[in-house]
Amino acid sequence: MRNSGSRERSDQAIPLPGFDGEGFFGIRLESIGGLGAHLAGQLLAEAAVLRQGLNGSHFSSYGSEKKGSPVKSYVRICASEQQVRTSSPVDRPQVIAVFHEALAGDPGVLAGRDARCVVVVNSAASAGELRRHFGLQAGTLGVVDALRIAVEEGSRVNTAMLGAIARVSPMLTREALEETIRATFEKKYPHLVEANLRTFRRGYDELALHTSSDTGRPASADVARPAAAFGYLDAPLGGVILNPGNTILRDLTASRQGFIPAFDRAACVDCGLCDLVCPDFCFVWGEDETPEGRRLVRLRGIDYQYCKGCLKCIDACPTTALTVLREEEGYAEAHTVPLYPWLSSGKPPDANPPTGGAGAARRNGAKADA
Repeated sequence: MRNSGSRERSDQAIPLPGFDGEGFFGIRLESIGGLGAHLAGQLLAEAAVLRQGLNGSHFSSYGSEKKGSPVKSYVRICASEQQVRTSSPVDRPQVIAVFHEALAGDPGVLAGRDARCVVVVNSAASAGELRRHFGLQAGTLGVVDALRIAVEEGSRVNTAMLGAIARVSPMLTREALEETIRATFEKKYPHLVEANLRTFRRGYDELALHTSSDTGRPASADVARPAAAFGYLDAPLGGVILNPGNTILRDLTASRQGFIPAFDRAACVDCGLCDLVCPDFCFVWGEDETPEGRRLVRLRGIDYQYCKGCLKCIDACPTTALTVLREEEGYAEAHTVPLYPWLSSGKPPDANPPTGGAGAARRNGAKADA
């Protein structure tokens, strides 16, 4: 998005506090599909360009358009007299907004951060816990529980994050962003305008900023540019699976949007409807024997490593055996039932096969053939 002479454009130069050496203020949004980071970046650029007379650009980078896939959204803002002549990723941002704290395991999330960069994280954890998770020993960290705000107001995480980002972006005004939010929602979703405005204001007001000046630790991180896995000389033939059975090692925890299914064994009737709708085969089944000698297949639990939090199983469950739970740190690890116990024990598959049952047999074949 570029300012090309809108009637709302101000002719007066607007100073940009905190801009980099090239005259830009860079914002990078780190997220997963489904949390609205792309729309958040678009609203930031619209507010700056169309309503504050600045110049700017916005674009996003993502793979498959589905929930849970990694998303990066970039916003550049500069003075109205300056032209935007680059469309490269924002490598040295002044603000990094992390929409999902599970992205802490990705070293590229904080890549390019320097001492002036403010990191804003959507989380219910404390600032100390987040600093340990992200390895962020120095610099300014902002924490906002955007998911809780969105649930309470009946809106989305991205609107609360917009408020937090606006607070740490000195050239952006609350009024410009509120006007942009209203204009975006009032045409198609007029009933959501006030809820999103309340969410934005709460994100702005409830952001907690923590600054640490640990001089013994670096306050910057190198720019990370992923290298190509193959070149034109050594690229494999299309469709070839180089590592068969690799889905057994997948970890989908970073794809969850803050909620997971909680399993109550006492309320389960072992109907298997949850297993039929689960796209990632995360339910673990086993066989029990009755006093009469009959063998029954029963649901043991959930292997949360393979659960991406789609919650389709809860819609299919005819009882209260599966309910929605906001994920808290350590819950999944404490309640998971491993589908492949030998992955942690180190024993080969034939020495300790996965738990049996019809559902497990279906899943084992699917994962082995992936």
